[in-house]
Amino acid sequence: MQERLCMRNLCIFFLSAFILCSCEELFEAHPYDGKITGETGMNAKNIARIVNNCAGKQQIRFIMMGDTQRWYDETEDFVSHINSRNDIDFVIHGGDISDFGLTKEMLWQRNILNKLKVPYVVLLGNHDCLATGEQVFRKVFGDENFAFVAGNIRFVCLNTNSLEYDYSHPVPDFDFIDEQLTAQATEEEKTIVVMHSPPFSDQFDNNIAPFFQEEIIKFSNLQFCLNAHEHRLEVKDRFKDGIIYYGSANIEKRNYLLFTITPNGYEREVVYF
Repeated sequence: MQERLCMRNLCIFFLSAFILCSCEELFEAHPYDGKITGETGMNAKNIARIVNNCAGKQQIRFIMMGDTQRWYDETEDFVSHINSRNDIDFVIHGGDISDFGLTKEMLWQRNILNKLKVPYVVLLGNHDCLATGEQVFRKVFGDENFAFVAGNIRFVCLNTNSLEYDYSHPVPDFDFIDEQLTAQATEEEKTIVVMHSPPFSDQFDNNIAPFFQEEIIKFSNLQFCLNAHEHRLEVKDRFKDGIIYYGSANIEKRNYLLFTITPNGYEREVVYF
């Protein structure tokens, strides 16, 4: 009897151990648990590549796209298309890389974009702020505000999703903008400001929109502004001051904006894939 009891207890022990060891396979982690696997800090790594690759260049060619959200097949096709070209310096993703701020969404999109042969950076979109999305974004991609220099052009990338913070957080962050104005060196002849949500959109704090414009036009030779969010191609002089805001479509539309910056100006092209 005692021997049978010992065998029974031994079987229970091994069964419990098996279940505990297999729990990760049996049960899916909570979608908002923020558990990150794979590469992190993608923006910083890719910015280092951009700065190095573009050093001393007088002509810069880059792509503006965004709002990949749930369109994984289209994003895969975009990556394959870009990899078939040999004339692109880098890609800017204008935000909304996720739809619900899910950890898996950001990791899936990161894994797709990591197949690009050229470096890329990703801005924070309003959908990326949902639930624990902002924390995951910071780990996987980087800070909500960042800047980099390609050739002689300073790219200032801003979080403009004010509504997601109930206007209680400094969005846009004017301290960061002032830091970039101070940091701009004399050899940086041009500036491009990039954001997810443009002024006068539903996400932007439109109470301070005119002040925002007054600040960014202080940058050296501001060429234009770029935004995503609206899910359609746009060309707008939003403040009637000659500064054009170019909006990219969501990737479902299967197109992107290609900019060529030269010493004499710039060219814009809408490319379909």
